[in-house]
Amino acid sequence: MNPLSDRINSLAVSQTLAMAAKARELKAQGKDIISLSLGEPDFNTPDFIKEAAKKAIDENYSTYTPVEGYLELKEAICRKFKRDNNLDYKPSQIVVSTGAKQSLYNIAQVMLNDGDEVILPAPYWVSYYEIIKLSGGEPVVVKTSVDSDFKMTPEELEAAITPKTKMMWFSSPCNPSGSVYSREELTALARVLEKHPNIYVVSDEIYEHINFSGTFCSIASIPGMFDRTITVNGVAKAFAMTGWRIGYIGAPEFIAKACTKIQGQVTSGANSIAQRATITAVDANPKVLKYMVDAFHSRRDLVVGLIREIPGMKINVPEGAFYVFPDVSAFFGKTLNGVKINNADDFSMYLLEHANVATVTGDAFGNPNCIRFSYATSEDLLKEALRRIKEAVATSEVLA
Repeated sequence: MNPLSDRINSLAVSQTLAMAAKARELKAQGKDIISLSLGEPDFNTPDFIKEAAKKAIDENYSTYTPVEGYLELKEAICRKFKRDNNLDYKPSQIVVSTGAKQSLYNIAQVMLNDGDEVILPAPYWVSYYEIIKLSGGEPVVVKTSVDSDFKMTPEELEAAITPKTKMMWFSSPCNPSGSVYSREELTALARVLEKHPNIYVVSDEIYEHINFSGTFCSIASIPGMFDRTITVNGVAKAFAMTGWRIGYIGAPEFIAKACTKIQGQVTSGANSIAQRATITAVDANPKVLKYMVDAFHSRRDLVVGLIREIPGMKINVPEGAFYVFPDVSAFFGKTLNGVKINNADDFSMYLLEHANVATVTGDAFGNPNCIRFSYATSEDLLKEALRRIKEAVATSEVLA
């Protein structure tokens, strides 16, 4: 008999982490694997943030922290929201957690009852679907495609709404597609939502500063949306602080209090030193990140150009994050080097085994026609990875 709970037995393994683990395993066996699977900046945390952490150690910030985060950090986050997003949150509306993933889990746990529906524009970040299911919710997937830059239209949103709809979750810039919703596009979605006042929105803005479009809009800043939006952010991506594990939300106060309540029973407050360093990070002018953003922008252009040279791959130009999400459905039903490609899972595994390049199947993100490449690595490695892929798929059957 299986003594594990139905809850854990029904939970899928994170495909991004699974592929990264598979790539590490093959590397350990001596294979020359280029991993484009994990969403982690290849930069070090900026020195001024590390210095703030050292100072916090010297000043003995070593005791338990308030469950919802240090007041000084929550005040700094409020300043950041006002400066960058024109959002007027109060410290009582901020909750700091052990990474944005915990923030999302807290939200699902305090907002969803069994059977509540959550609209997910696909592609979506791999963990949204499972977190919603784990919390009793029912994901309602709205499919998009490369032809629409992977963005949900107001008409598609309206068609997905039912009497059971409780929430809508999305990210902009999006993981995995890199799509960035404009103010005009968010306003059009908000006009649909204003007809359904009981629907709350989770806006995941963790890639906010890795944005090549020149502008960024938080949906909470659209008239009528502030009191029904939970804005999720953190320092992992833009500040290259993935291992520091600090995420946060700005939310209606009753939701913030509920998230504090559940966090108090599960993890309590986030790491003390990481919180003190995060004060320095969020208070910094985002211009200090320009060198990283410029590097990602250059890599984006490189990767898009190289993928366009590979027959069978269809790609748009993403405006943010550090991913591309090409449509590879032209290979489905084909045979490459004796391997039948039935779907994106097969194609991703084929690239790992025949090109020694680790990617992630789009099926994990709700779009089974695509695969995700992370370009958070050097240009030399990206060139070599795309050279290998082009060679591995260059068969007469596909080109015919």
